[in-house]
Amino acid sequence: MSEVVKKPAVFLDRDGTINEQMGYINHLSRFVLLPDSAAAIRLLNERHIPVFVVTNQSGLARGYFPPALLDDVHAKMIELLAAEGAKLDGIYVCPHHPEAKEERYRVNCDCRKPKTGLFKQAAREHNIDLGSSFVVGDRWSDLKAAAACGATGILVLSGYGRGDLDYIGPTQSIQPTHVAENLLDAAAWIISTLSRK
Repeated sequence: MSEVVKKPAVFLDRDGTINEQMGYINHLSRFVLLPDSAAAIRLLNERHIPVFVVTNQSGLARGYFPPALLDDVHAKMIELLAAEGAKLDGIYVCPHHPEAKEERYRVNCDCRKPKTGLFKQAAREHNIDLGSSFVVGDRWSDLKAAAACGATGILVLSGYGRGDLDYIGPTQSIQPTHVAENLLDAAAWIISTLSRK
């Protein structure tokens, strides 16, 4: 039996990358898609590149909102993307924090970015080659996760990205392979990069 070939994927941070950075999304009304996010994801969909969201949601651990709200936010995200012809292949969430208010979330997990647990889970479940994949986010924790996975890290200048580039980046040993104005710019760069391989 021939071995199934693993494929590259795109892993997206959520807040500040797909939707407006609002701090904690503690109400459904605070979830607002960034312009061109759906177009970016649709572009990747059209080229059959799997797209996953990997997001730290410590607001759960801190007791700022209940699990049901997170479910509602993700249902809204899926609905808004679908309205523009875009879809996600999976959503992976870390609800943990070492100083969590709720004991069930107060664990030193392997899934909170920049740790790689959620990326490895997605890779196992969807036959993804992390080494040829891309991680897109607006924080240095996303870039560190990319490096730890052997993936290509892309910093978007939406959300915290511009500030992180100016004030966090210069002190970091890990640097983005590409800096994108927004998710659509990142998607175009990914497609161009993969077409050259």
